[in-house]
Amino acid sequence: MSKLQPEGSRDEARLEATSFALAAFGLLVLLAVVSLMEGWELVDVPGWIWLIVAIPEVLLVGAIAVDAPRTVEITVILVVVSANLCGLALLITSLVTEDSSDLSGGQLLMSGAVLWLTNVIVFGLLYWSLDAGGPRARAKRGRRRPDFWFPQDDNDRLTHTGWHPRLEDYAYVALTNGIAFSPTDAMPLTRRAKTLMGLDALISVGAVLLVAARAVNVLGA
Repeated sequence: MSKLQPEGSRDEARLEATSFALAAFGLLVLLAVVSLMEGWELVDVPGWIWLIVAIPEVLLVGAIAVDAPRTVEITVILVVVSANLCGLALLITSLVTEDSSDLSGGQLLMSGAVLWLTNVIVFGLLYWSLDAGGPRARAKRGRRRPDFWFPQDDNDRLTHTGWHPRLEDYAYVALTNGIAFSPTDAMPLTRRAKTLMGLDALISVGAVLLVAARAVNVLGA
């Protein structure tokens, strides 16, 4: 299915993308504030470290808001992914090196949840920016060479409706991939899509399985 996207729909999706990026930034700032108030530290690093992790999110908000070129947008998103990976690495390092008494269950649960949610948001934005050349290309040419194949693409009854994937669809792909650690909604068709979905799943494994399991043990103790 390669229906063109209405230009107004693309602009609306860009507003949604800006809101998504702001939400990811807000989650990290909230984690930093709570960490400072509670005196939470990770390997002797104070809670303000999450503000540093949130800095790339500000760049992402700006890139989306000004409608930056696709290469710039994707580059900034990858920087955000790298920052989230650093935050997750810090969290996992604290699990390995610190005693349970040094890490509260609330700290682990909130840190893991925020990292997982921001991961879902960021990868949803990344899939949205990547598929079939990005939103500009999809608006002009349709999805001629899609990176993702949605169930609706096989539904002939939707052909007349002009259906096309929006940001919410890509966010749902990131959400289900982050929960099941495998594609459950849209199938990746290209190697780059498979690589990103694999990275998405690996980050989720660290944030959900490792962090959540340790948090449950700490709470149980």
